[in-house]
Amino acid sequence: MSTENTIEHKIDKADLEGKQEYTITVYAENRIGLLNRIAIIFSKRKINIESLNTSPSEIDGIHRFNIVIHESYEVIRKLARQIEKQIEVLKVYFNTNDEIIWQELALYKVSTDEIAERVTVERLLRQYGASAVVIRKDYTVFAVTGHREETDALVKALEPYELIEFVRSARVAIIKDSAGFHEKLKEFEAFEPGEELVENEFLDKGQKIFTM
Repeated sequence: MSTENTIEHKIDKADLEGKQEYTITVYAENRIGLLNRIAIIFSKRKINIESLNTSPSEIDGIHRFNIVIHESYEVIRKLARQIEKQIEVLKVYFNTNDEIIWQELALYKVSTDEIAERVTVERLLRQYGASAVVIRKDYTVFAVTGHREETDALVKALEPYELIEFVRSARVAIIKDSAGFHEKLKEFEAFEPGEELVENEFLDKGQKIFTM
């Protein structure tokens, strides 16, 4: 399968000269072992995966992988081609941050006493749009969605106020200039239509065919 038309971003001088953050989007059948084989493609080239998320897509039976790495355009292009060679993979796209809409979810566990006693903590949480998920006597868990810079900034802001625990999810991303993969699937079916069902000519022969 060719990957020449999988590139969804405009190539500029900065892309070709240096590294930047890319999000690779993979549409594939959800088969055992595929994730391991994709990970091997990166590890063989000693490329670190910054974030990895897999979830169902808009098409039943097709899963979507979002992989974030920091690399050059040429390296990304070669990776996309290697991933598309996997039998279960239907399509691979790669995009810069300007070409996608993306979010990450972060959870923060903070001492409930600190929140009650310090007005500063409450103001910080409101400032970052944090919402309470669990409130207990000993701690409160808040959730924030946003870009990594935003969730990291709240970690630093909460460090002086007994931040007990912090965890962040992998990136979820949608390509801005995409009509959805179901449209691409229609193109595949039009280009390579499946074989039509052929009626078995011996189906109604019964005993005439199978009697010795």
